[in-house]
Amino acid sequence: MPEVAAVGITGIGSYVPDKVLTNYDLEKMVETSDEWIRERTGIRERRIVHPDQATSDLAVIAAEHALKDAGIDASEVDLIIVATATPDMLFPSTACLVQNRIGADHAGAFDLQAGCSGFVYALSVGSQFVATGKYKRVLVIGAETLSRITNWDDRTTCVLFGDGAGAVVLERVTRGRGILASCLGADGAGADILCLPAGGSRLPASEQTVAAKQHYLSMNGREVFKFAVRVTEEATRQVLQQAGLTVEDVDHLILHQANIRIMEAAAKRLGIGSDRLVVNVDRYGNTSSASIPLALSEAVVDGRIKDGDCVVMVAFGAGLTWAASAIKWGHG
Repeated sequence: MPEVAAVGITGIGSYVPDKVLTNYDLEKMVETSDEWIRERTGIRERRIVHPDQATSDLAVIAAEHALKDAGIDASEVDLIIVATATPDMLFPSTACLVQNRIGADHAGAFDLQAGCSGFVYALSVGSQFVATGKYKRVLVIGAETLSRITNWDDRTTCVLFGDGAGAVVLERVTRGRGILASCLGADGAGADILCLPAGGSRLPASEQTVAAKQHYLSMNGREVFKFAVRVTEEATRQVLQQAGLTVEDVDHLILHQANIRIMEAAAKRLGIGSDRLVVNVDRYGNTSSASIPLALSEAVVDGRIKDGDCVVMVAFGAGLTWAASAIKWGHG
């Protein structure tokens, strides 16, 4: 089998709405408190879209920032993958809407749905097209408007989620740089732990499903916590082994920004200190498939991630799914 090309991130961008919803704002909406939310989740505030904004609007801005960072025009993009659990509509895909808006006239486009693991899944999928030589440039976007499917009367879930988008450009890079290894996993037996019950073919929209509030996300927080801590450690060790690396080689660990207690528990199991853990859940909450590219983008922009650094990204989400990717930052 011929050796495949090295693929890496050559451009990165992100976007969050300017509307901020703080814990103190939530105190006026449901029976909760800033102290309770911070102690259990680490979240202080989150960003919420305006009434006229949809997922594609966030994705377009993040994509344009990534293209600018990569120094390429949208017309040079061969494929667009949008990872999202909150598309503008069931069809057409949000990726097609983005393709039109940014002027990527020659690109194929599709959505990928793997819950909060979506971006890392899409990164792995997109990189294969470049590695095999099928395409030269792939645009991968993680974008969500979770506020649209959040029950703002449910104090156990409404404190957790926020909106945002992150995007990267994938191209061939110097061998030894870029994506060193990826692993994907799923366990459909846990599908009911985190789901959006109605709106699909199983429970089409009806007066009954609307009245029962089945068009809002449903989550068993305790089970998600146990699953997340376990699978984050396992996926990290698996992707490091595949890349021929050890925990000591990791310069930056970027976990799905769901809950600071999950992140700290997983990092402790791995023996990774807080100085190597990238955290922004305090400012954005859980943005699902947007959380890892948002955190990655911030860490690159503020100079924490430098050329040659080893970055490991690990996500978990509805499905149940999980995914990890090990990257040698830079493109030579």
